[in-house]
Amino acid sequence: MSDPHLLAPEEDALVASDESSVAPEPEPVHRRLGLTDEETERIHRRLGRDPRPAELAMFSVMWSEHCSYKSSRTHLGRFPTEADWVVVGPGENAGVVDLGDDWLAAIRIESHNHPSFVEPYQGAATGVGGILRDVFTMGARPVALWDQIRFGSLDQPKNRFLFDGVVAGIGGYGNAVGVPTVGGEIAFDESYGGNPLVNVMCLGVLRRENLVLGTAGPPGTMAVLVGAATGRDGIGGASVLASASFDEDSGTKRPSVQVGDPFEEKKLIEACLELYDRALVVGVQDLGAAGVSCAFSEPAARAGVGMRVDLDAIHTREPGMTAPELLMSESQERMMVFVSPDLLDDVLEVAERWEISASVVGEVVAGETITISHEGEIVAEVPAPALTDEAPAYERPFGEPPWMEDLWSNTVGFMKTPAVGEALQSLLDDPSIASARWAFEQYDHMLYCDTLVRPGNDSALLRIHGTPKALAVTSDGNGRLCLLDPRRGGARLVYEGALNVATVGARPLAVVDNLNFGNPEKPDVMWQFRETVEGISEACEALGIPVVGGNVSFYNETDGNDIHPTPVVGLLGLTEPVPSRLPTLDRAAEGMEVWFIGLPDVVNLAGSAFEQTVFGHIGGRPVAPDASMARRVNELIRRLALDEVAAVLHDVSDGGSAVTIAEIAIASGVGVEIGYRDWRHLFCEDPHRVVAVVEPEKVNTLVLLAEELGVPVERIGWVGGTTIVLEGPMGVRTELGVDDARTLYERAIPRRMG
Repeated sequence: MSDPHLLAPEEDALVASDESSVAPEPEPVHRRLGLTDEETERIHRRLGRDPRPAELAMFSVMWSEHCSYKSSRTHLGRFPTEADWVVVGPGENAGVVDLGDDWLAAIRIESHNHPSFVEPYQGAATGVGGILRDVFTMGARPVALWDQIRFGSLDQPKNRFLFDGVVAGIGGYGNAVGVPTVGGEIAFDESYGGNPLVNVMCLGVLRRENLVLGTAGPPGTMAVLVGAATGRDGIGGASVLASASFDEDSGTKRPSVQVGDPFEEKKLIEACLELYDRALVVGVQDLGAAGVSCAFSEPAARAGVGMRVDLDAIHTREPGMTAPELLMSESQERMMVFVSPDLLDDVLEVAERWEISASVVGEVVAGETITISHEGEIVAEVPAPALTDEAPAYERPFGEPPWMEDLWSNTVGFMKTPAVGEALQSLLDDPSIASARWAFEQYDHMLYCDTLVRPGNDSALLRIHGTPKALAVTSDGNGRLCLLDPRRGGARLVYEGALNVATVGARPLAVVDNLNFGNPEKPDVMWQFRETVEGISEACEALGIPVVGGNVSFYNETDGNDIHPTPVVGLLGLTEPVPSRLPTLDRAAEGMEVWFIGLPDVVNLAGSAFEQTVFGHIGGRPVAPDASMARRVNELIRRLALDEVAAVLHDVSDGGSAVTIAEIAIASGVGVEIGYRDWRHLFCEDPHRVVAVVEPEKVNTLVLLAEELGVPVERIGWVGGTTIVLEGPMGVRTELGVDDARTLYERAIPRRMG
């Protein structure tokens, strides 16, 4: 979509090779821009006339799936979004919550799936740049990043290429701009072979007085474009690429991927933070998807005002850019700041000192019309609400797929007894479970020296410098689980996130979600989406956690093949005060006891990594979460962490308790011996269950707290030696050396990457 003649189809007409050939009828311009015939007619009715080319360009990006949420808006209102500590909820550039003592946290998650498939390095890098701007637009300093990335099998060269490029792009941009990547998740499944997922989450911290919203302010306010020059890179980028399905020709969309410059972004961050510190701006809007079209229309619509805009004032790096190109360009590292006229000189001085370009491109006016001129002529007159609030909202048909009952009943094939030792080794060698060190060693995770819990644990913990507060953050996704039951799967992601932050003593404050799904025009995909939203909402209501923001990514399909429904849930918690000894995975030591917390004798393997990795099967129905048990287990785990009762707390998730225990042994460099009654207990991934490692003298405290809260606990083993020992019924015994387990676990990804 970066063709400079996008809106001049007559120039694309094929020249006949001889007099008898006939040039094909050119596709209508609005369809080339991704607008349907019905949408175009709706625009005509709203304007009372045929839309001008520049207006059509603006509607195409603002009404795209990526920007308008036209297939999902009717369902997203189901999320609970309010709480006493919510300062800014959905609808702004990032969600903001109150941490006490006038400290606030801003958090946001976004996808860059389609651009990363087309050009993995720049697609991922600009995804990082965009999410950083979403956060510092609110007045916050970005302090950490998380990445949720999914690909097809690493056995395929194409997937290795994509994985390598995406990791390099995330690390290259984040490291250069100076924001650490401290956690995330990597998964591999054939479902993502033609459509990888690249979701990035950012956390920022700010003082209450620095909070800025994306408003244009009152009439008379000046609109100043600051940051990088505008070019033709990214025209129709995220807004168009993320609003259509892929096919074998998708590689031709490479020019639609934006190009990032992290050093320019670093200057932009520092300049904007100075503007906030000095209270020089009325409002700020990031230029991400939809470029200046978004930067004018959304702030104007929020403020109930109009604008006069001069496109000739935009600083560019390419000559001869047309009005549609200027309006659609998604060139990176740009912000629109809205400034009172009496402070304009101060803003321009800050920009000059930080060596970033700044251009006065517009003025806020009364009314609701955005009037745009280019080369001395008016090229657009559009009411701001028409681009934003009045975007179409579709009631897509949905219905439970007829194959769900068959999928739920397909459980017989994997119930035979496996060789437990071989199964554990297969799981440790699964790159979706194994150590992500190959990736996170490319990221700087210790910038600012405030990372208290590093990658590889259940959640990251980041100190708010100079305070007793720390922010616990985790992100979780599971497409396999959500394929089998999207409502239960979505809910369980919230419960898992809340349990993860509890392991570092945090109480949950907020959820953000990135909902990655296939083609919304298919009723089964919309059913999966609706069920997932219901599941996430039910879990958030049960735990009292508001949803403060999110992103929807549809059309994740290639040649008609949809990805697994893959919601990603990011969860923010607050730990105060921070324990002096945090229960991290590397603290198990000789002589400590191993305890199982939660219901021990569950045997459901549906959706488990064991089911797929060991038996190559996906089937059955995952168990529903138990809200009452979740609340009790979470409170027990939080108190065990805060009171420093447990040396290690690790939730049972991918690979079941067998992998949970092996990960503790590998991280601590010590053997573990446990007993089990049924081999399925080792590999079941049912929720609300944790393995704790406790010093003998603190066991009574654990037991008394568990009894007080009504949580089942059971001693299952002890720590010592150099071997992982699994002792089953009738003398069945499995042994795996810790060093051998570490080799499998840490070499799984590097071995496949060569």
